[in-house]
Amino acid sequence: MTETTTGAAPRTPEIRLASGFIQSLRRDLFTDALAYRPLAPLRVDGPLIRRLPSRIRREAAFAPHLVVTVIAFFVLFNAGRDVSYESPLRTLVIGLLAAAPVVMTLVRPIGAFWAQMAVTAVLAVLQSASVLWPWSPGSFFAHMTVLTVVAIRTGPRVAAWMWTVSTAAGVVLSILLGRGHNIGTMPMVFLSAFVLLAVSVRHIRTTAAQEVTAQQEVTAVERDRRTLLEERTTIARELHDVVAHHMSVVAIQAEAAPYRVENPPPELEAAFATIRENAVAALTELRRVLGVVRSADYEAPDAPQPTLASLDGLLGNVREAGMTVDKTVTGSVRELPQGVELSAYRIVQEALSNTLRHAPGAAAGVEVSYVLGGLGVRIVNGPAIGDVRPSPGAGHGITGMRERVAMLEGEMTAGQTPGGGYEVAVFIPVRNRPTEESA
Repeated sequence: MTETTTGAAPRTPEIRLASGFIQSLRRDLFTDALAYRPLAPLRVDGPLIRRLPSRIRREAAFAPHLVVTVIAFFVLFNAGRDVSYESPLRTLVIGLLAAAPVVMTLVRPIGAFWAQMAVTAVLAVLQSASVLWPWSPGSFFAHMTVLTVVAIRTGPRVAAWMWTVSTAAGVVLSILLGRGHNIGTMPMVFLSAFVLLAVSVRHIRTTAAQEVTAQQEVTAVERDRRTLLEERTTIARELHDVVAHHMSVVAIQAEAAPYRVENPPPELEAAFATIRENAVAALTELRRVLGVVRSADYEAPDAPQPTLASLDGLLGNVREAGMTVDKTVTGSVRELPQGVELSAYRIVQEALSNTLRHAPGAAAGVEVSYVLGGLGVRIVNGPAIGDVRPSPGAGHGITGMRERVAMLEGEMTAGQTPGGGYEVAVFIPVRNRPTEESA
C-alpha cells in the first residue's frame, strides 16, 4: 500500500523511509548546527561533589570544562608532529587547528563536529604518509574526543549520525586520496562505535531514570491529591446526617412558627413559608450532592454518627485489641455542635488506630479538654514494645485529621515525642451559642 497526496504521485515505502532518514539527519546535524549551547556546570549536590570540601566544591562544578581544556592542550602539542613540515610556526598552527574543535564542544557541540570533519580533511592532506591515514594519532585522539563529548551532550541519535558521517568520510578519503598511505579508517570505525555505544547506553539509562523519577513524583502528587479528595468525601458523607438534621429542624420550626402566634400577619406567614421552602430545597440539594460524592460501595450507616459520649465504647474496643489506654476529661463537660463532636471522635479513633498499626504494644493516653472558646483533644502514645514489626498502613491518617481540623478552622500539631512516641494535639474553636451569650 502506498501513500498518495492530492496532485502528487504516490510515494513508495522506500521513498518515505529515505525521506525520514534525510529529515532526521538534517534536523540533528544541520538545523542550528552553530547554535550557542554552553556546557552547564555540574550540580554541587551530586553524590561525588557534595563530599568535597566546601572551598573547592564550587570550582569542582567546572571539572568537565577543565578536562576538555586539558585534552585540547594535549592535542595542541601532539597534532603538529604528524605533518610533513619542520617549521615550528606551521606546527603550532596545525596544533591550534586540531585543538579548536575540541574547545568548541564546550559552546557549540554540533558545529564542533563539523569543524572536526573539516580539520580531518585538511590534516589528511598535510600529514606524512608514514603514519596512519587519514587519522594520525593526534588527529585520531581529537576526533574521538569530539565524538564522545558531543554524544554526551546531545544523545544516541546524534551519536549514530556522527559515526555514520565519520565512517563515510573515512571511506571516501581512503578511496580518493589514500594511495600510498597506511590506511587507519577501520580502527577509528570500531573504536568510535564502541565508545559511542557506551555513551549512548549511559545516556539512555540516565534519561530513563529521570523519566521514572519524574513519573514517581507525578504519581505521588496525584496519590496525595486523590487521598485528600477521598478524605474530604468521607467527611462530607459523615457530616450529611448532621447538616440534614439541622436543616430538618429549621424546616419544621418554620412550618410550626405561624401557629404559635395568634392572628399572624400575612407577611409573617409568607416569610416562614419561604424559610421552609428554602430549607426543603437545601435538603434536596444536599442529598443530590451526597449522591454524587458517594462511592459505588458506600453503605449508609444504620446508627447515628458518633459523638464524644461514644468515646468509652471506642476505648473499650481498643483495650480488647490489647492496648492500654487511659482517658482524661478536664473542664466543664457541655454539649458541643454535632460536627465538632463527630470530628473529635474521628480524630481520636484515627490516632488510636495509628498507634495500633505503627507502635504495637505501646500505651496511649487520650485527653479531652473543655476550655473557654473551644475543645482540646490530645492523644499521646509511647514507643513500640519489643521487636514487633509495625503493621503497614496507607499512611493517610494524619491527612484526614488535618482536613477535619481545617474544616472547623482549628489548629493541629503532630510529631514525635522526646521519648520515642507520638503525639497529636488538636484545638477546635467553638463559638458560644446565643443563649449562652445572652446569659
